[in-house]
Parts: sequence; structure tokens; C-alpha cells
Amino acid sequence: MANHIESFLDHLKFEKNYSPHTLKNYSRDLCEFSSYLQIEKNEDLPLEAIDHITIRDFLGHLVSKGNQKSSTARKLSTLRSFFRFMDQLGLVTSNPAKLISLPRQPKRHPHCLSIQQVEELLQLPDSATDRGKRDLAILELLYGTGMRVGELVNLNLSSLSIGEGLVRIRGKGKKERIVPFGRPAGQALRTYLITRTALIQKKTTLQTTPEALFLNLRGGRLTTRSVQRLLKQYVSQSSLPMDAHPHMLRHSFATHLLNNGADLRTIQELLGHASLSTTQRYTHLSVEALIKAYKSAHPKA
Repeated sequence: MANHIESFLDHLKFEKNYSPHTLKNYSRDLCEFSSYLQIEKNEDLPLEAIDHITIRDFLGHLVSKGNQKSSTARKLSTLRSFFRFMDQLGLVTSNPAKLISLPRQPKRHPHCLSIQQVEELLQLPDSATDRGKRDLAILELLYGTGMRVGELVNLNLSSLSIGEGLVRIRGKGKKERIVPFGRPAGQALRTYLITRTALIQKKTTLQTTPEALFLNLRGGRLTTRSVQRLLKQYVSQSSLPMDAHPHMLRHSFATHLLNNGADLRTIQELLGHASLSTTQRYTHLSVEALIKAYKSAHPKA
């Protein structure tokens, strides 16, 4: 089982271009399933002997251990993907996880910041420092393009065309998209790049990553965790909700576009969503804004 899991994870990493965070979740879920077979079932079943009843028993075991529906659904999705890959390799004759329905999930709508809150956030980095210049460029680009944090830290210098106000983003499944960004992001990037050049010239260690767009202060590529940490530090200095996270800027980007007249198809392309249904969840927030405006403005509301 361990060899099959490793093969599957390599497929996701090198062929599907999945993020380290997603790979970690897949690995944890599959190792948990493998441990269940060995400890709870007291046997190391060959792949072809694992059927939908075995997987259903595993899900029941998860529920008895207090796993939430969302966690159980994710683990079932992991097993579906794993056995689909095993089927493609000819190691099983069918995908047993397909026979099990996903647990019904409560509808969750994305949380976003108001335009005023975004403006407050963008005022927090100290533009007199090298770190502040970099952080402002990061925040401006996240909000200005709606890209994922994993996409941002993987950007290279060659990804940018500042003169045209465009950035080439490699998203999930190695799919590339070109997204525009506005003047504030462009100006923040120009300022940061001057600082970045000086940093690269000072650092000559093996940790230096000269092709990476966003660098840590040692000259290496910035990580997703570092971006999460820097935002958390800024949030602690502000009146923003304490649960604010980088993905909120992506939600805010989409919601503000929708509220100002952009159509869903355009937003779908900018966000890199494979399905329009994923983008449609932002319409709920737009409708809420319309209702609020109606109630505050209409004399008979």
C-alpha cells in the first residue's frame, strides 16, 4: 500500500502540479486509511480486495472517532482520486469509492473584507522598510488579481509584465492563465523590485533563489506559511477580523468585482475556476449587498 500511495502522490506532484498543502492532506488521509486496514482490520489487504464495504466501514470508523462531515467527505474524495488512479494503472478493475455518496455538506459562503477593510490593510506595511515594500507588493497583488497564495509564492520574475500590467499564473493542474493587475499593484511591485535587486546582490548563499519573485530576507523563495504569518501580524495591528487570512483577499477580489458589475464568466476566468458553479457561490454575497442597499434606501423597505 505504501508504494502505491507514494506513486499516487508523485503523480499529483509532478503531473498535476498540486500544492504542498494539498499533497500533505492527501498523504495524511491515505496513511490513515492504510493504518485502519492494518490495525482495525488486522490485515494488509491487496488493492483488488478493497471494496466499497471496506471503505464504508472506514468512514463509519471516522464518524465514531468524532470526525466532522467535512473531514469525512475530504477523506472519501481522497480515496476516490486514489482508486481512480489505481484503475488507470490497471491495478484494480473498478473504483470502489465511487459507489459511496459524499456526506451532505452545509452550504458555506465565503467570507470577504469590505473595500474599507482592504484599504485599511493596505495601509499597514511600512513602506520605509524593505520588508514593508515587499509585503505591500504581496497584498496589492493578492487583492489586485485574486490569485491563490500558493500561486503567488510560485511566481517568478518572468511571470510579470509590469509595463502591460499582466501576470502569468500557473494554477491547479498546471493550467496557466493571464490576469491583469491595477496601477497600485504595479507601483508597489516596481518599488519592491528595486529592493529585491539589492537583496539578491547582497546574498550569495545557496538559499538564494534569483528567479523567484517574492523572497524572504535571506534571499530564498517565500513560502505560503510565511505569507499567512505576515498577514496575521498585520491583522493583529488593525481593526480587521482576527480570523482574516490570505484567501479572504481572493474572496474579496471576486465579490467586489461582482458587486461592481463584472459578469460571472469573467470572474471565473480571472480566478482560474474549472467550473462556473464554484464561482457562483459569490452571488450570495452580491445578493446580500443588494438587499442591504434596498433596505437602507427604499422608503417602503
